[in-house]
Amino acid sequence: MNQTSVADTLREYLSLLELLDDAYWEASSIQHKDMLYDIISIFSQEVAEINKLSIMDHHYPYEVITEGIRRVVPKLERLDESREDVIQRTQTLTDFRDILSSVLGILEEQLATL
Repeated sequence: MNQTSVADTLREYLSLLELLDDAYWEASSIQHKDMLYDIISIFSQEVAEINKLSIMDHHYPYEVITEGIRRVVPKLERLDESREDVIQRTQTLTDFRDILSSVLGILEEQLATL
């Protein structure tokens, strides 16, 4: 099976970050905002590290860079389980469901190789 490229991973992570940002501003409780902010912080750090790579390296297979991203899967799964309560807007919820499966696929592929 071909690993996901750096460019594809970056695109998925940025899409997820955009949706998490929307969900953060739409969230009605501090607990939900805290959970979303924690996940946003983890992905922001990973994206910042990916952006340090040369654009010529973006065709290579993606490999996890930061330690936080290695531990984010349980948090994403908890968010997925409670997404109906946390994410208020229908469009954000629908888009989140779609992008989350892609991101979890990338992360699970990475964790399987460790």
